[in-house]
Amino acid sequence: MAKVTVDASTCVGCGLCEQSCAEVFEVQGDGIAHVKSQTCSTCNLQEIAEMCPVNSINIS
Repeated sequence: MAKVTVDASTCVGCGLCEQSCAEVFEVQGDGIAHVKSQTCSTCNLQEIAEMCPVNSINIS
């Protein structure tokens, strides 16, 4: 299983990841995206990672 992480030092909290897959990502009160779940049955997490404008999402 892939591991999903968000680099908090580069995340700008734009919310694109949360809009694309709220099951996995959530922008919290600190303005940073956080990972809520490591899997999603409907979203392609690699595509979402590639959409991140600051490359903060890592799928390994």
